Amino acid sequence: MERWVLSEDHTSATFERVIFNGIPTAVYHDGGRLRFGPDGMLYVGTGDSRNPDLAQDPKSPAGKLLRLTPDGQAPSDNPFPGSPVFLLGLRNTEGWDWKDRETLYLTDHGPSGELMRQGHDEINVAHAGDNLGWPDIYSCDTKQGLVTPSLTFNDAMPPGGAAIYTGDAISEWMGSLLVGTLGSRHLHRVVFDTQDPRRVAKHEVYLRGTYGRLRDVLMGPDGHLYVTTSNCDGRGDCGSRKDLILRLKR
Repeated sequence: MERWVLSEDHTSATFERVIFNGIPTAVYHDGGRLRFGPDGMLYVGTGDSRNPDLAQDPKSPAGKLLRLTPDGQAPSDNPFPGSPVFLLGLRNTEGWDWKDRETLYLTDHGPSGELMRQGHDEINVAHAGDNLGWPDIYSCDTKQGLVTPSLTFNDAMPPGGAAIYTGDAISEWMGSLLVGTLGSRHLHRVVFDTQDPRRVAKHEVYLRGTYGRLRDVLMGPDGHLYVTTSNCDGRGDCGSRKDLILRLKR
């Protein structure tokens, strides 16, 4: 993982230094999402690099959500002392957001053939130190000490970025989790039960078949939801407009 300094005119960047290395890589399942949390720490999603067992290896940064200082060190209050690991048991996360300072909503890709399994992408509710179970549990399986997903999909979505809606342009979305999907090409809205925070009260689909593959989803400083398309990645229809940044309002 590298840190670059953006020029004042935002037209170029200069390499500064590597802040964290040693993350296993593969052709697929490399995660790659970076987000600063409300605590000022850098959260890094990594894939299992096509080696599912690494997701359960606490010494490997693969198949994890890492929590680092902005300089790439393991914070002293991480759940595993001296380790950058914040969550383990992930296959290939690309999206998460904070319900509050202690609770994360996190998406994960389900399997695409390994271990004779298919589909079952996930939406999870997680806390520091949780084990989300890959590859030991699958779909709605339960096992002591592992987090069963709050929502899983029989057919592959798979999920991209995710954000909690905090704006007022679409008032009924307030507090909902919005997730971009790639293969199924829609925006997925998830509403959690206020009395049982791990239970999904309802979920629904928007923008189906409208803009193609939806990759990242973020709230902007203007209170609107922004969504990026991913149609020029070799798996979509790039078209004359190439990829887009969408700004959603009523």
